[in-house]
Amino acid sequence: MTVYEKFGVRPIINVDGPLTRYGGAIMEKETVEAMNEAAKYSVRLDQLQAAASKVIAEKTHAEAGLVTSGSCAALTLATAACICGYDIARMDRLPDTTNMPNEVIIPCRQIGKYTRAIRAAGTKIIGVGIPDAPDASLTVYMTNKWHIESMITERTAAIAYVIKAGSQPPLEEVIAVGKKYNIPVIVDAAPEIPPVENLYRFIDMGADLVCISGGKGIRGPQNSGILCGRKDLIASAAVQMLEAPTEPYDKWDPPSSFIPKEKFRGAPTHGIGRSMKVSKESIIGLLTALERFTAESFEAKDIALTRSLQRVKTEMETVPGITAAFVDRQHCLCSYPTLDVKVDDKITGISAAEICSRMRAKDICFRDNYVDQGIVRIYSINMNEEIAERICVALTEIVNSARS
Repeated sequence: MTVYEKFGVRPIINVDGPLTRYGGAIMEKETVEAMNEAAKYSVRLDQLQAAASKVIAEKTHAEAGLVTSGSCAALTLATAACICGYDIARMDRLPDTTNMPNEVIIPCRQIGKYTRAIRAAGTKIIGVGIPDAPDASLTVYMTNKWHIESMITERTAAIAYVIKAGSQPPLEEVIAVGKKYNIPVIVDAAPEIPPVENLYRFIDMGADLVCISGGKGIRGPQNSGILCGRKDLIASAAVQMLEAPTEPYDKWDPPSSFIPKEKFRGAPTHGIGRSMKVSKESIIGLLTALERFTAESFEAKDIALTRSLQRVKTEMETVPGITAAFVDRQHCLCSYPTLDVKVDDKITGISAAEICSRMRAKDICFRDNYVDQGIVRIYSINMNEEIAERICVALTEIVNSARS
Protein backbone atom coordinates (compact mmCIF):
# COMPACT_ATOMS: atom_id res chain seq x y z
CA MET A 1 0.00 0.00 0.00
CA THR A 2 1.33 3.44 -0.93
CA VAL A 3 1.18 6.42 1.40
CA TYR A 4 -1.58 7.84 -0.83
CA GLU A 5 -3.71 4.70 -0.61
CA LYS A 6 -3.42 4.92 3.16
CA PHE A 7 -5.55 8.07 2.85
CA GLY A 8 -7.89 6.63 0.24
CA VAL A 9 -6.26 8.16 -2.87
CA ARG A 10 -5.16 5.95 -5.78
CA PRO A 11 -1.86 6.78 -7.51
CA ILE A 12 -2.13 7.31 -11.27
CA ILE A 13 0.12 6.90 -14.28
CA ASN A 14 0.66 10.42 -15.59
CA VAL A 15 1.66 10.65 -19.25
CA ASP A 16 -0.16 13.97 -19.65
CA GLY A 17 3.07 15.88 -18.90
CA PRO A 18 4.57 17.41 -15.74
CA LEU A 19 1.36 19.23 -14.84
CA THR A 20 0.68 20.66 -11.40
CA ARG A 21 -2.72 18.97 -11.24
CA TYR A 22 -0.92 15.61 -11.21
CA GLY A 23 1.93 16.70 -8.93
CA GLY A 24 4.46 17.70 -11.61
CA ALA A 25 7.35 15.49 -12.69
CA ILE A 26 8.36 12.51 -10.56
CA MET A 27 11.55 13.37 -8.70
CA GLU A 28 14.66 11.25 -8.94
CA LYS A 29 15.80 9.12 -6.02
CA GLU A 30 18.77 11.40 -5.21
CA THR A 31 16.50 14.44 -4.97
CA VAL A 32 14.10 12.71 -2.60
CA GLU A 33 16.97 11.49 -0.42
CA ALA A 34 18.41 15.01 -0.22
CA MET A 35 15.03 16.40 0.85
CA ASN A 36 14.67 13.71 3.50
CA GLU A 37 18.08 14.62 4.92
CA ALA A 38 17.24 18.33 4.83
CA ALA A 39 14.16 17.65 6.96
CA LYS A 40 16.38 16.46 9.83
CA TYR A 41 18.00 19.84 10.48
CA SER A 42 17.19 23.48 11.16
CA VAL A 43 18.90 26.28 9.22
CA ARG A 44 18.58 30.02 8.68
CA LEU A 45 16.54 30.29 5.49
CA ASP A 46 18.15 33.57 4.45
CA GLN A 47 21.56 31.87 4.57
CA LEU A 48 20.21 28.86 2.66
CA GLN A 49 18.74 31.13 -0.01
CA ALA A 50 22.07 32.98 -0.22
CA ALA A 51 23.82 29.67 -0.85
CA ALA A 52 21.14 28.73 -3.40
CA SER A 53 21.69 32.06 -5.13
CA LYS A 54 25.29 31.13 -5.87
CA VAL A 55 24.32 27.77 -7.38
CA ILE A 56 21.55 29.30 -9.47
CA ALA A 57 23.84 32.12 -10.63
CA GLU A 58 26.42 29.60 -11.81
CA LYS A 59 23.87 27.48 -13.67
CA THR A 60 21.96 30.38 -15.25
CA HIS A 61 24.81 32.88 -15.84
CA ALA A 62 22.80 35.39 -13.78
CA GLU A 63 24.13 37.73 -11.10
CA ALA A 64 21.93 36.08 -8.47
CA GLY A 65 19.03 33.70 -7.99
CA LEU A 66 16.20 32.79 -5.65
CA VAL A 67 14.32 29.53 -5.08
CA THR A 68 10.60 30.31 -5.24
CA SER A 69 7.41 28.37 -4.61
CA GLY A 70 6.90 27.74 -8.32
CA SER A 71 7.34 29.87 -11.43
CA CYS A 72 4.01 31.62 -10.85
CA ALA A 73 5.32 32.93 -7.53
CA ALA A 74 8.52 33.91 -9.34
CA LEU A 75 6.47 36.11 -11.68
CA THR A 76 4.77 37.91 -8.79
CA LEU A 77 8.06 38.40 -6.92
CA ALA A 78 9.81 39.58 -10.08
CA THR A 79 7.09 42.17 -10.65
CA ALA A 80 7.17 43.31 -7.02
CA ALA A 81 10.94 43.72 -7.25
CA CYS A 82 10.63 45.87 -10.38
CA ILE A 83 8.08 48.11 -8.66
CA CYS A 84 9.87 48.47 -5.33
CA GLY A 85 13.59 47.98 -5.83
CA TYR A 86 15.18 48.62 -2.43
CA ASP A 87 12.30 50.88 -1.28
CA ILE A 88 10.93 49.42 1.98
CA ALA A 89 8.04 51.90 2.06
CA ARG A 90 6.81 50.69 -1.32
CA MET A 91 7.14 47.08 -0.21
CA ASP A 92 4.94 47.80 2.81
CA ARG A 93 2.16 49.11 0.57
CA LEU A 94 1.89 46.40 -2.08
CA PRO A 95 -0.45 45.51 -3.72
CA ASP A 96 -1.53 49.15 -3.39
CA THR A 97 0.62 50.81 -6.05
CA THR A 98 -0.91 54.28 -5.97
CA ASN A 99 1.65 56.86 -7.12
CA MET A 100 4.16 54.17 -8.03
CA PRO A 101 5.24 52.92 -11.46
CA ASN A 102 2.73 50.08 -11.76
CA GLU A 103 2.24 49.33 -15.45
CA VAL A 104 3.64 46.19 -17.07
CA ILE A 105 3.74 46.07 -20.86
CA ILE A 106 3.19 42.71 -22.56
CA PRO A 107 2.34 41.72 -26.15
CA CYS A 108 -1.39 40.98 -26.36
CA ARG A 109 -0.83 37.54 -27.85
CA GLN A 110 1.21 36.59 -24.77
CA ILE A 111 -1.43 37.55 -22.22
CA GLY A 112 -2.80 34.40 -20.58
CA LYS A 113 -3.87 32.79 -17.34
CA TYR A 114 -0.46 33.32 -15.71
CA THR A 115 -0.58 37.06 -16.38
CA ARG A 116 -2.66 37.15 -13.20
CA ALA A 117 0.57 36.44 -11.28
CA ILE A 118 1.95 39.74 -12.60
CA ARG A 119 -1.25 41.58 -11.74
CA ALA A 120 -1.14 40.14 -8.20
CA ALA A 121 1.65 42.56 -7.30
CA GLY A 122 -0.75 45.45 -7.94
CA THR A 123 0.04 46.19 -11.57
CA LYS A 124 -2.00 47.27 -14.53
CA ILE A 125 -1.36 45.17 -17.63
CA ILE A 126 -0.75 47.17 -20.80
CA GLY A 127 -1.37 44.87 -23.76
CA VAL A 128 0.28 45.94 -27.01
CA GLY A 129 -0.20 44.78 -30.57
CA ILE A 130 -3.34 43.37 -32.17
CA PRO A 131 -5.18 41.17 -29.63
CA ASP A 132 -7.40 39.34 -32.12
CA ALA A 133 -4.85 38.94 -34.92
CA PRO A 134 -5.12 35.68 -36.91
CA ASP A 135 -2.45 33.02 -36.55
CA ALA A 136 -1.26 33.65 -40.10
CA SER A 137 2.37 34.71 -40.06
CA LEU A 138 1.81 38.00 -41.87
CA THR A 139 4.04 40.87 -40.80
CA VAL A 140 1.09 43.26 -40.64
CA TYR A 141 -0.40 41.24 -37.76
CA MET A 142 2.75 40.85 -35.67
CA THR A 143 3.48 42.77 -32.51
CA ASN A 144 6.48 44.98 -33.23
CA LYS A 145 9.00 46.56 -30.90
CA TRP A 146 7.56 49.98 -31.64
CA HIS A 147 4.23 48.80 -30.20
CA ILE A 148 6.06 48.32 -26.91
CA GLU A 149 8.16 51.47 -27.21
CA SER A 150 5.10 53.63 -27.86
CA MET A 151 3.49 52.62 -24.54
CA ILE A 152 6.46 53.32 -22.25
CA THR A 153 5.75 56.13 -19.78
CA GLU A 154 6.89 57.16 -16.31
CA ARG A 155 4.29 54.65 -15.05
CA THR A 156 6.04 51.69 -16.67
CA ALA A 157 7.50 49.28 -14.10
CA ALA A 158 8.53 46.44 -16.41
CA ILE A 159 8.10 44.69 -19.74
CA ALA A 160 6.95 41.04 -19.57
CA TYR A 161 7.66 38.45 -22.24
CA VAL A 162 6.43 34.84 -22.48
CA ILE A 163 8.67 32.31 -24.21
CA LYS A 164 6.54 30.18 -26.53
CA ALA A 165 6.38 29.25 -30.19
CA GLY A 166 5.54 32.28 -32.32
CA SER A 167 6.13 34.95 -29.65
CA GLN A 168 6.63 38.34 -31.27
CA PRO A 169 8.55 40.57 -31.43
CA PRO A 170 11.81 38.64 -31.00
CA LEU A 171 13.05 38.72 -27.40
CA GLU A 172 16.31 40.37 -28.51
CA GLU A 173 14.33 43.38 -29.76
CA VAL A 174 12.28 43.60 -26.56
CA ILE A 175 15.43 43.51 -24.44
CA ALA A 176 16.95 46.27 -26.58
CA VAL A 177 13.89 48.45 -25.92
CA GLY A 178 14.18 47.74 -22.19
CA LYS A 179 17.84 48.73 -22.15
CA LYS A 180 17.13 51.90 -24.13
CA TYR A 181 14.57 53.13 -21.59
CA ASN A 182 16.06 51.48 -18.48
CA ILE A 183 12.97 49.30 -18.05
CA PRO A 184 13.55 45.77 -16.70
CA VAL A 185 12.42 42.85 -18.87
CA ILE A 186 10.84 39.86 -17.10
CA VAL A 187 10.94 36.60 -19.07
CA ASP A 188 8.49 33.81 -18.32
CA ALA A 189 10.31 30.63 -19.37
CA ALA A 190 8.47 28.32 -16.96
CA PRO A 191 8.20 25.17 -19.15
CA GLU A 192 11.16 25.85 -21.43
CA ILE A 193 13.64 23.53 -19.68
CA PRO A 194 15.04 21.35 -21.25
CA PRO A 195 17.07 22.02 -23.33
CA VAL A 196 19.76 22.68 -20.74
CA GLU A 197 20.98 25.79 -22.54
CA ASN A 198 17.66 27.49 -21.84
CA LEU A 199 18.78 27.78 -18.22
CA TYR A 200 21.13 30.56 -19.30
CA ARG A 201 20.07 31.51 -22.82
CA PHE A 202 17.71 34.34 -21.85
CA ILE A 203 20.07 35.82 -19.26
CA ASP A 204 22.86 35.73 -21.85
CA MET A 205 20.55 37.64 -24.20
CA GLY A 206 20.25 40.40 -21.59
CA ALA A 207 16.98 39.69 -19.78
CA ASP A 208 16.82 41.31 -16.34
CA LEU A 209 14.80 38.55 -14.66
CA VAL A 210 13.89 35.02 -15.78
CA CYS A 211 11.26 32.76 -14.21
CA ILE A 212 11.68 28.97 -14.51
CA SER A 213 9.65 26.05 -13.16
CA GLY A 214 11.49 23.70 -10.83
CA GLY A 215 8.90 20.94 -10.91
CA LYS A 216 8.72 20.33 -14.65
CA GLY A 217 11.74 19.57 -16.83
CA ILE A 218 14.29 20.02 -14.04
CA ARG A 219 12.38 17.37 -12.05
CA GLY A 220 12.67 19.16 -8.73
CA PRO A 221 9.88 19.55 -6.14
CA GLN A 222 6.55 20.30 -7.80
CA ASN A 223 6.10 23.49 -5.77
CA SER A 224 9.53 24.95 -6.60
CA GLY A 225 10.73 27.50 -9.10
CA ILE A 226 13.67 29.70 -9.97
CA LEU A 227 13.90 33.48 -10.25
CA CYS A 228 17.26 34.56 -11.61
CA GLY A 229 18.70 37.79 -12.89
CA ARG A 230 20.00 41.14 -11.65
CA LYS A 231 21.42 41.09 -8.15
CA ASP A 232 19.51 44.18 -6.99
CA LEU A 233 16.17 42.82 -8.16
CA ILE A 234 16.79 39.38 -6.66
CA ALA A 235 17.62 41.03 -3.32
CA SER A 236 14.34 42.96 -3.47
CA ALA A 237 12.38 39.80 -4.30
CA ALA A 238 14.07 37.88 -1.48
CA VAL A 239 13.31 40.53 1.13
CA GLN A 240 9.65 40.56 0.05
CA MET A 241 9.40 36.76 0.46
CA LEU A 242 11.55 35.90 3.50
CA GLU A 243 10.27 36.23 7.04
CA ALA A 244 10.78 39.74 8.37
CA PRO A 245 13.55 40.16 10.96
CA THR A 246 12.39 40.43 14.58
CA GLU A 247 15.28 42.69 15.55
CA PRO A 248 15.63 46.43 14.74
CA TYR A 249 17.55 47.62 11.69
CA ASP A 250 20.88 48.02 13.48
CA LYS A 251 20.70 44.39 14.65
CA TRP A 252 19.41 42.98 11.35
CA ASP A 253 22.08 40.69 9.91
CA PRO A 254 21.16 39.36 6.45
CA PRO A 255 23.81 37.59 4.30
CA SER A 256 25.58 40.61 2.84
CA SER A 257 26.47 38.93 -0.45
CA PHE A 258 22.78 38.26 -1.05
CA ILE A 259 20.91 41.12 0.63
CA PRO A 260 22.93 44.36 0.88
CA LYS A 261 21.59 45.82 4.13
CA GLU A 262 23.03 49.26 3.43
CA LYS A 263 20.70 49.67 0.43
CA PHE A 264 17.60 49.48 2.64
CA ARG A 265 16.64 52.45 4.81
CA GLY A 266 14.97 50.23 7.40
CA ALA A 267 14.33 46.64 8.36
CA PRO A 268 11.71 44.98 6.15
CA THR A 269 8.32 43.81 7.33
CA HIS A 270 6.44 40.86 5.87
CA GLY A 271 6.18 41.54 2.14
CA ILE A 272 3.70 40.57 -0.52
CA GLY A 273 5.64 37.36 -1.15
CA ARG A 274 5.39 36.05 2.41
CA SER A 275 2.56 33.71 1.42
CA MET A 276 4.93 32.30 -1.22
CA LYS A 277 7.51 31.05 1.27
CA VAL A 278 9.69 28.06 0.39
CA SER A 279 10.65 25.25 2.77
CA LYS A 280 14.24 24.22 3.41
CA GLU A 281 13.36 20.80 1.96
CA SER A 282 12.12 22.34 -1.29
CA ILE A 283 15.21 24.52 -1.60
CA ILE A 284 17.53 21.53 -1.16
CA GLY A 285 15.39 19.43 -3.50
CA LEU A 286 15.51 22.08 -6.21
CA LEU A 287 19.27 22.58 -5.86
CA THR A 288 19.89 18.82 -5.99
CA ALA A 289 17.74 18.42 -9.10
CA LEU A 290 19.37 21.46 -10.71
CA GLU A 291 22.91 20.20 -10.09
CA ARG A 292 21.96 16.81 -11.56
CA PHE A 293 20.35 18.43 -14.58
CA THR A 294 23.23 18.57 -17.02
CA ALA A 295 23.46 18.06 -20.77
CA GLU A 296 24.85 14.57 -20.18
CA SER A 297 22.15 13.50 -17.73
CA PHE A 298 19.40 14.85 -19.97
CA GLU A 299 20.80 13.01 -23.00
CA ALA A 300 20.83 9.72 -21.07
CA LYS A 301 17.29 10.31 -19.82
CA ASP A 302 16.16 11.27 -23.31
CA ILE A 303 17.46 8.00 -24.75
CA ALA A 304 15.68 5.94 -22.09
CA LEU A 305 12.39 7.79 -22.55
CA THR A 306 12.57 7.50 -26.33
CA ARG A 307 13.08 3.76 -25.95
CA SER A 308 9.97 3.49 -23.76
CA LEU A 309 7.88 5.47 -26.24
CA GLN A 310 9.23 3.43 -29.15
CA ARG A 311 7.93 0.33 -27.42
CA VAL A 312 4.45 1.88 -27.23
CA LYS A 313 4.69 2.98 -30.88
CA THR A 314 5.73 -0.45 -32.11
CA GLU A 315 3.05 -2.23 -30.10
CA MET A 316 0.23 0.13 -31.06
CA GLU A 317 0.97 0.02 -34.77
CA THR A 318 0.09 -3.67 -34.73
CA VAL A 319 -3.48 -2.68 -33.87
CA PRO A 320 -5.71 -2.02 -36.94
CA GLY A 321 -6.75 1.64 -37.13
CA ILE A 322 -3.88 2.89 -34.97
CA THR A 323 -0.79 4.74 -36.18
CA ALA A 324 1.80 6.57 -34.10
CA ALA A 325 4.47 9.21 -34.68
CA PHE A 326 6.96 11.13 -32.58
CA VAL A 327 6.15 14.83 -32.19
CA ASP A 328 8.49 17.61 -33.32
CA ARG A 329 10.34 18.74 -30.17
CA GLN A 330 9.36 22.40 -30.56
CA HIS A 331 5.75 21.36 -29.92
CA CYS A 332 6.56 19.20 -26.89
CA LEU A 333 6.01 20.29 -23.30
CA CYS A 334 9.46 20.64 -21.72
CA SER A 335 11.06 19.16 -24.88
CA TYR A 336 10.94 15.58 -23.63
CA PRO A 337 10.14 12.83 -26.18
CA THR A 338 6.44 12.82 -27.05
CA LEU A 339 4.27 10.43 -29.05
CA ASP A 340 1.03 11.06 -30.92
CA VAL A 341 -1.24 8.03 -31.27
CA LYS A 342 -3.63 8.56 -34.20
CA VAL A 343 -6.97 6.78 -33.92
CA ASP A 344 -9.16 6.00 -36.95
CA ASP A 345 -12.48 5.43 -35.21
CA LYS A 346 -14.05 4.00 -38.37
CA ILE A 347 -11.67 1.05 -38.01
CA THR A 348 -11.17 0.87 -34.27
CA GLY A 349 -14.81 1.45 -33.39
CA ILE A 350 -13.78 3.87 -30.67
CA SER A 351 -12.79 7.54 -30.71
CA ALA A 352 -9.66 9.11 -29.30
CA ALA A 353 -11.80 10.93 -26.72
CA GLU A 354 -13.39 7.69 -25.55
CA ILE A 355 -9.98 6.02 -25.34
CA CYS A 356 -8.75 8.84 -23.05
CA SER A 357 -11.87 8.48 -20.91
CA ARG A 358 -11.50 4.71 -20.55
CA MET A 359 -7.78 5.02 -19.82
CA ARG A 360 -8.54 7.48 -17.02
CA ALA A 361 -10.87 4.87 -15.56
CA LYS A 362 -7.77 2.66 -15.42
CA ASP A 363 -5.84 5.50 -13.69
CA ILE A 364 -3.76 6.28 -16.79
CA CYS A 365 -3.93 9.94 -17.83
CA PHE A 366 -3.19 10.90 -21.46
CA ARG A 367 -3.15 14.38 -22.98
CA ASP A 368 -6.61 14.85 -24.50
CA ASN A 369 -6.18 18.32 -26.03
CA TYR A 370 -6.08 16.87 -29.54
CA VAL A 371 -8.84 14.25 -29.42
CA ASP A 372 -10.97 16.26 -31.84
CA GLN A 373 -8.21 15.51 -34.38
CA GLY A 374 -8.30 11.83 -33.46
CA ILE A 375 -5.01 12.10 -31.55
CA VAL A 376 -4.04 10.81 -28.11
CA ARG A 377 -0.78 12.43 -26.98
CA ILE A 378 1.66 10.68 -24.65
CA TYR A 379 4.30 12.71 -22.78
CA SER A 380 7.21 10.63 -21.59
CA ILE A 381 8.76 12.58 -18.69
CA ASN A 382 7.28 10.23 -16.05
CA MET A 383 7.65 7.02 -18.07
CA ASN A 384 9.74 3.89 -17.73
CA GLU A 385 9.63 0.42 -19.26
CA GLU A 386 7.06 -0.85 -16.75
CA ILE A 387 4.73 2.08 -17.46
CA ALA A 388 5.18 1.57 -21.22
CA GLU A 389 4.08 -2.05 -20.80
CA ARG A 390 1.01 -1.07 -18.77
CA ILE A 391 0.02 1.50 -21.39
CA CYS A 392 0.36 -1.03 -24.21
CA VAL A 393 -1.73 -3.63 -22.39
CA ALA A 394 -4.48 -1.16 -21.42
CA LEU A 395 -4.68 0.48 -24.87
CA THR A 396 -4.80 -2.83 -26.70
CA GLU A 397 -7.46 -4.14 -24.33
CA ILE A 398 -9.65 -1.05 -24.81
CA VAL A 399 -9.43 -1.05 -28.63
CA ASN A 400 -9.99 -4.81 -28.92
CA SER A 401 -12.97 -4.55 -26.59
CA ALA A 402 -14.50 -1.80 -28.75
CA ARG A 403 -14.16 -3.88 -31.92
CA SER A 404 -15.59 -7.07 -30.46
